[in-house]
Amino acid sequence: MHANFHRLVERCDQFNQQKQARALAVMSRYGQQVFQLLPVLLHYHHPLLPGYLPGDVPAGVCHFQPNERQQEFIDELCLAANGHQGLASVRREIFGLYSMGSTSSIGQCRHSDLDVWVCYSHRMAPERVELLQQKCLLISKWAEQRKVELNLFLIPDNKFRTDNQQWVQGESCGSAQHLLLLDEFYRSNLRIAGKRLVWMFAPGKLGPKYDRFVAEQFANGTLNTDEWLDLGGFARIPAEEYFGSALWQLYKGIDSPYKAVLKTVLMEAYSHEYPDTQLLCRHLKGHFQSSNVLDEHQDHYMLMLEKVTGYLKSIGDDKRLDLVRRCFYLKVSEGLHRTHGDDAQYGWRRTIINRLVEAWGWPADKLARLDDRAHWKVEEVKAAYGELLEALMQSYRNLIQFARRNNISESINPEDIGILSRKLYAAFENLPGKVQLINLKIAPDLSEPDISLVQVPAGRVNRAGWYLYKSGLAPAEIIGRSPLEYSGYASKLLAWAHFNGLLVPATRLHLFNQGSDLSLQHLQEFGRDLARVFPVRMPSPTNLALSRPCEVRNLGIFLNLETDPTARWLDRPIEFSAKTSDPFSFGRQLDNLVGSVDLVYRNSWDEIRTLNFSGPTAVVDALTTILGKMHQDANAPESLDVFCYSLHFRSLIRTRFEQLVKECIGLRLAREQGSTIKTLLLGTEKYGIFFEPRGVSVQKMENAVDFYRQLSSQKQHRHALRLDQPGHQPVPDIVDAYASEGLMQFFFEGNGEGYNLYILDEANRVEVYRQVSGSKDELVQSINRFYTSHQEHVVGQSHFANFNLPQYYEIVSADGQPRVLPYRTVKEDRAGTG
Repeated sequence: MHANFHRLVERCDQFNQQKQARALAVMSRYGQQVFQLLPVLLHYHHPLLPGYLPGDVPAGVCHFQPNERQQEFIDELCLAANGHQGLASVRREIFGLYSMGSTSSIGQCRHSDLDVWVCYSHRMAPERVELLQQKCLLISKWAEQRKVELNLFLIPDNKFRTDNQQWVQGESCGSAQHLLLLDEFYRSNLRIAGKRLVWMFAPGKLGPKYDRFVAEQFANGTLNTDEWLDLGGFARIPAEEYFGSALWQLYKGIDSPYKAVLKTVLMEAYSHEYPDTQLLCRHLKGHFQSSNVLDEHQDHYMLMLEKVTGYLKSIGDDKRLDLVRRCFYLKVSEGLHRTHGDDAQYGWRRTIINRLVEAWGWPADKLARLDDRAHWKVEEVKAAYGELLEALMQSYRNLIQFARRNNISESINPEDIGILSRKLYAAFENLPGKVQLINLKIAPDLSEPDISLVQVPAGRVNRAGWYLYKSGLAPAEIIGRSPLEYSGYASKLLAWAHFNGLLVPATRLHLFNQGSDLSLQHLQEFGRDLARVFPVRMPSPTNLALSRPCEVRNLGIFLNLETDPTARWLDRPIEFSAKTSDPFSFGRQLDNLVGSVDLVYRNSWDEIRTLNFSGPTAVVDALTTILGKMHQDANAPESLDVFCYSLHFRSLIRTRFEQLVKECIGLRLAREQGSTIKTLLLGTEKYGIFFEPRGVSVQKMENAVDFYRQLSSQKQHRHALRLDQPGHQPVPDIVDAYASEGLMQFFFEGNGEGYNLYILDEANRVEVYRQVSGSKDELVQSINRFYTSHQEHVVGQSHFANFNLPQYYEIVSADGQPRVLPYRTVKEDRAGTG
C-alpha cells in the first residue's frame, strides 16, 4: 500500500468532509434534506420512514454514525413511534452510499440530480436485492415529491469483475458503459456513508496486478473487509466500450447538452490515446496521493476540461475548443448564479471560472451574451442547438471511425443499441414533416408576443409556401427580418411554434394569406385546438415502447384548414337529400367537401410528425398514410381528435371523417383478418382500400374489371419474397403482425441447430433465409456497423448520423403461442478485470 497510508486515510476523510460541505452549500433546501436523510432511510427500516415496504428488506449502512441533523430527525421519529420501538439496525448489509457525477464539483448547480451508488454483497439473495430495489424506487419517489431528482443504483461488489449483463433503464446506462462507468465513478465519487474505497489508496501503476496486490493487503491485515470496499481496478478501457458510451452520452445530451459535449469529446480524446489511454481517474488519484489540500486538480470537471483542451489543441480544432469552453462556462455558471449559503464553501468556484475566462481572453460582450442565457430567445437557441448538435455528431462520427480503423465490435447489447438509437432518432433525426424540438434545456422561455404566418404563392422569387416570423405584420416590424421556419403547409409551422414553446395562450397571431382559404379566425382556432389536445411535454417513452415498432399514440386530424370547398359556394343554393348527404360525395353535383387534410401526431417514440394532403384524393391519401403508420399488432391511438374549419357543414364533415377513420383503424388492427376491401366514393370517383396483414393500399376503381384485377394482384403479392425455396412455408403470421413501415426489421426463429431469418425492409418486403448457421451476435454487429458507417457516403449533411438502425427480434414460444421479444445477447461471465 502507499508509503503514507495512514496519512492518506486521514486526508481522505478530511477531503470527504470538505466535499460534502461544498455539495450541501449549492443544494436547495429540499436537496440538502434528501442528501442528509438518505443514509438514515437506508440504514433503518421502519413503517414511519419513507421507502418502507413489508418483507425482509436489506438494511444497515456500514459505519453509519448520524450527525447532529440526522440525529434530530431520528429522535423526532422515535417520539412519533413511542420510543425506539423498531428503530434499530443491527445488520450491516449495505457496504456504502456514494454519490457520483457533478455533486461537490465545480459543475454542480442548485438543481443537479443526485446519482448515488448503493453497494452491497453479490452474495445477497436475489429476492432480497429486488426488495432493496423496490425500496430505492420508493425513496426516489419521495425525493421527487420534494423536486429533487434522486437516482439510486444498486451495485454488487463484483459488478466490474463480471461481464455486463445490465440493460438501459431510466438513468442507468445498462450495457452502454462498463469500465468507462467505473472510471467516471472513481474520479467523481463522494462517500455519503459506508466503507472507504480501496482503489484510491493503491499505487497508481499496478495495471493487471491490481487484484493480486489488493488481495495481499487484505491477507496481511493492512486492509480489512469491515472498513474497506474494493470494486476492482482495470489495466485499460476495452475499445469495444467506446461506441456504446458515445450512444449513451448523445442520449444524455437530449437533457444536458453542455455536459454531453464535454463527455463525448472526452471519449474521443480517450480513443485518440488508445491503447495507452490516460484515464482521468488515474490523474485524480495521483493528485490525491501527492496533495495536502483539496484543490482544482481533484475536481473531475476541471480534469475533464484540461483533458479535452489538450486533445483539441493537439488536433488544431479551435472551433470545437471555443465551444467546449463555452459549454463548460455555461454549465458552471448555472451553479454560480443560483448559489446560496456560506461564500467560503462556493466562492472557490467563482475564483476558478474568473481565472479561466481571463486566460481565454474573452471580450466583455461575449461574456455578457453567455450570462444572459436566461433571456435567450429562439434565434439564440437555434444557433446554440446547431452548434451543440454538430459537436455531438462529430464526436460520434470520430468514435465510429475509430472502431472501424481498429476492427472493433461493440460490447453494448443489441437491445440497448436499439433503445438508445431510437431515442436519438426521435430527438435528432430531421425528417420532412417532423417537428424538430430545438430547446434542449438551452433557455427557460421561448414564448413570443407576436407570431406571423406569411404565404408566398407560386411564381414569386421566394419559394412558394409558408414562412413563420416572430413579429407582427407592420412593415417596421417585418421588413428585413429573416423567417424562423419555412414549410409547404401552415399547420407544420404552427405545430413547430407550439411544441417549441413560442406559441402560448397570450401570443397574438397574424396572417398574410395569398391564395389559400385559411382565415385568421381559423388559424387562431387551430392554435387553440392544437394546444388543447397536444401537451408540449409528455413522459419519456418506455424502453418497451422503444424496443417495438413505433405506434401512433395521439392523432389530431384538421380538415379544410387551407382548402375549404364550401368557402367558394357564396350564395349558391345548396341542394341535397338524404341519399346525397355524404360529405365525400355531397348534393346534386356530388361534391367532395374535404379539400385538405392536415395530420399532427405524436408516436410511441415521442416524435411529433405533421403531414398535409390536398386535392381530390386528400381523404384516401391521408387514410392510407395514417394506416401505414400502424402495424397489425399495434395498439389503437390513445386519443383521436378530428377538427373541421369549413365555412359550412363543419359538424357533418367532422363526424363523417371521424367515423371513417375509426372504422378503417378497426379494420387495420383486427387480430383475426384475411384480406378486407373497403370501397369509398369521393366526388364521382370510386376507390378501393385494401387491408392486408402487412399493410394497406388504395386503388382507383374505374369499373368492375379494375376492382378484380387489383384484388387478384393483392393475392399474388400477399406472400413473401423467398430467396431460398420459392413457395415453401409461409412467413409466420407474427412477423406480418409486427411489420412496420420505415425501418429494417430482423426476426430470428430457432430451427434446430441453426435459425430462420426473416428480414423486412422499409417497405415491408420480406426476404427469408432458412437453416442459417453462425453467430447471431456477429451478424447483428456487422449490420449495425454497416448502418452507422453509411453516413460517410452522404455528402453535404454535416449533422448527419444514422440513428435509424434496424430492430432485431427473437421469435419464441410461450404457452404454445409464438411471441416476439427484443433480441438480446447472452454473455458468459468472465474473470476479473485486473
